[in-house]
Amino acid sequence: MTKAEIINIVAEGTGLTKVETSAVVDGVLATIGYALQTGDSVTLRGFGSFRTVHRNERVSRNPKTGKVMHVPERTAPVFKASSELKKLVNHKTTVE
Repeated sequence: MTKAEIINIVAEGTGLTKVETSAVVDGVLATIGYALQTGDSVTLRGFGSFRTVHRNERVSRNPKTGKVMHVPERTAPVFKASSELKKLVNHKTTVE
């Protein structure tokens, strides 16, 4: 599902225009990004949490060429799904 598809579904469900819904979705995503950039975590109950983790520098190998490469240290975003989301995704219904 794309961002545009999410905007269409939310707009239909809320009665907001697509322009208004797009602004809301963009605002939510920008806020999550800013929180992670500043070192905060974001928790959405029933959905999951976003946080950052520090990755140390390391030496790696290009699997295609075998050449040794240096991977610099970095901060990476991480998402952890809530138990409710995991149950929703794994819920199987039978179609009769």
